[in-house]
Amino acid sequence: MPSHSSVSPTPVRRVIKKYPNRRLYDTDTSTYITLVEVKKLVMQRESVQVVDAKTGEDLTRAILLQIILEEEAGGAPMFTEQALANIIRFYGNTMQGFLGAYLEQNVQTFVDMQSKMGEQAKGLTPEAWAQMLKMPSPLMQGMVGSYVEQSKNIFVQMQEQMQKQTAQMLGSFGLKP
Repeated sequence: MPSHSSVSPTPVRRVIKKYPNRRLYDTDTSTYITLVEVKKLVMQRESVQVVDAKTGEDLTRAILLQIILEEEAGGAPMFTEQALANIIRFYGNTMQGFLGAYLEQNVQTFVDMQSKMGEQAKGLTPEAWAQMLKMPSPLMQGMVGSYVEQSKNIFVQMQEQMQKQTAQMLGSFGLKP
């Protein structure tokens, strides 16, 4: 009799091997693919891992950053120069880890909100969808309010963590915060 485990299996990641000639090889389809095709996999919510074919080093972050760079250079950037400059300023800063976690949680909250809106808008024509977004509907206000509240909560948690770390650091010097 098979045992039923309450632990869900870890999602299988699609492995892409990157060769020294900069070619990407999809081990799932046994074909070479382009960066555009890797982007398509990501857009389809496929879990991918890019590894160096020779060393096995994980290159996933570098490839994802390369996709973002190409998107940003493609004429419809998501980030302003000011936003990018501010992100750069956080590297090496004691707040670097907090900013990464804060951005990640906010983006996930935004994705969740977008997903809920998509579910509720199934069957709407593009015109009706555009009209709904223009109206100050209670649904939209509730979703945006929820997003703002979650973002505020994440920020408060970040501030509390900073205060704890500051207190610990001052305590290690024999000072009281």
